[in-house]
Amino acid sequence: MSQCITIRPAVEADVPLIVRLIRALAEYEHLLDRVKVTEADLLRCLFRERVAETLIAEWKGEAVGFALFFQTFSTFVGKPGLYIEDLFVLPAFRGRGLGKALVKEAAAIATERDCGRIEWSCLDWNEPSIRFYRSLGAQPLEEWTMYRVAGDDMRKLAEW
Repeated sequence: MSQCITIRPAVEADVPLIVRLIRALAEYEHLLDRVKVTEADLLRCLFRERVAETLIAEWKGEAVGFALFFQTFSTFVGKPGLYIEDLFVLPAFRGRGLGKALVKEAAAIATERDCGRIEWSCLDWNEPSIRFYRSLGAQPLEEWTMYRVAGDDMRKLAEW
């Protein structure tokens, strides 16, 4: 790993930064209009309830990327896993090893916690990310389709 790269766990003071990076990710994915997260949401979920964790990637001391992940469980493997919800490096800093360093650190955490696997999703049009993930040895799960119920539909389902 480059001496210019630092990967560290996020701290409470990073919450505004994480919100900015989430918004930058959403802009890259053409989904900025869907971002509803607030600093209060992240403070509660990341540091009070510890629902998820975040790693910050720095280039020469400047925060330029992040990985946000949480624990899952595989009944087939019989072990916990980590799901990377977001992995993002600002475009100007790509190609320097920051994304690889973030995934490497997530893999080290998963190994330390005796997890069976790490998983994440990628938009099907995001060819640069797909090439990057394959270069890490990640395999696409092409036979699986992700489903989601959210918002009003989730509330309706809960009342059904």
